[in-house]
Amino acid sequence: MILQSVKMAWKSITSHKMRSFLTMLGIIIGIFALVVLVSLVDGASSTITDSVNSMGTNMISVSVADDHSRPIKMEDLQEIRDLSTVDEAAPSVTAQITATGAHGSETVMATGTTAGYADIENLTIDTGRFLMKPDVDNSSNVVVINAALATDVMGRTDVTGETIRLNGRNFLIVGVLKKNDSDSMMSAFTGQYAAYVPFPSLVRLSSMLSYDVTSFELSAAGDDTKAAQSDIEDYLLARFDNDDKAYTLFNMSQVADTMNTVMSTLSLLLGGIAAISLLVGGIGIMNIMLVSVSERTREIGIRKAIGASRKTIMLQFLIESLMLSLFGCALGILLSWMGIRVIDVIGKVNYGLSGRIVLVAIVFSTAVGLIFGLYPANKAARKKPIDALRTE
Repeated sequence: MILQSVKMAWKSITSHKMRSFLTMLGIIIGIFALVVLVSLVDGASSTITDSVNSMGTNMISVSVADDHSRPIKMEDLQEIRDLSTVDEAAPSVTAQITATGAHGSETVMATGTTAGYADIENLTIDTGRFLMKPDVDNSSNVVVINAALATDVMGRTDVTGETIRLNGRNFLIVGVLKKNDSDSMMSAFTGQYAAYVPFPSLVRLSSMLSYDVTSFELSAAGDDTKAAQSDIEDYLLARFDNDDKAYTLFNMSQVADTMNTVMSTLSLLLGGIAAISLLVGGIGIMNIMLVSVSERTREIGIRKAIGASRKTIMLQFLIESLMLSLFGCALGILLSWMGIRVIDVIGKVNYGLSGRIVLVAIVFSTAVGLIFGLYPANKAARKKPIDALRTE
């Protein structure tokens, strides 16, 4: 019985090809909007999350606004390292300087720090090494630069052991950072070009800085940022006379959680907007099915007169409605895949079709086909044979 109903539904759909396509168009557009928008949000969310994670989700950044005449010195950072919830701590004062090499000059955001900074920030060295304790203790003129600075100022990335001029002073390049996907995220904070020098060396380069540590970063032991944040706040409050406005604390794990929440909300919002298109498409299916019932009234009357049950008639029209919805869904998913491939090529990204949202689209389309086909199918099934046969 079901197979026969499917054949009859297929015949009805193919006998009015243009009408069937226009009926499916609402579903096609709705599925396309739903799948593409949510897949793009999922892809962007994954990219942003990976970038944030690559910078270290166990990192806490602290900026001191008012030291209450008790400034934090380099040696005070050891007290912070000694906290049981803290793994490493390093100063992170910055200054704009001019870097000059064989291929020209560029304005660089330089960070004055110590050896532990690389582990806190998850920096990866491509060639050479990062800063070491003797470099800081001796205020050595050594520098670690990122790949962009090495390429644009020195002409290539393999420049370890060569000299670069920072604000007119010669610095030995001891390491070059590896170029990776987090560069775009880091550039939002440091600019395109970045250099890392021993903290005392940067103080000598910039007249705007002092040997007081006004900002520093730390990594939480065991990735327990909540415990580390609590301990560091207790330390800072005790040092700055319980003034919680004397410092600003920035927890990267909270940033990652916030980004995930924002992206999930955006995904639901866009999915809801796209779902409205599906509902409009469902109304179109119901409308055309009512027209189909009206056109086939005599057919319904003949089938009932020769013994077709109400259930059989209803099943026939429900299957036809469901097929219209699922065909539209299939075409919408195909167009979505093609659209995302075009976006990948044009935007030079690597977004994929979300399997989760494809499944949601199929389930939603099935529900639309059944729900909006139910009223026309029920109307067809309730027709009386004698009245249906009298219809001209």
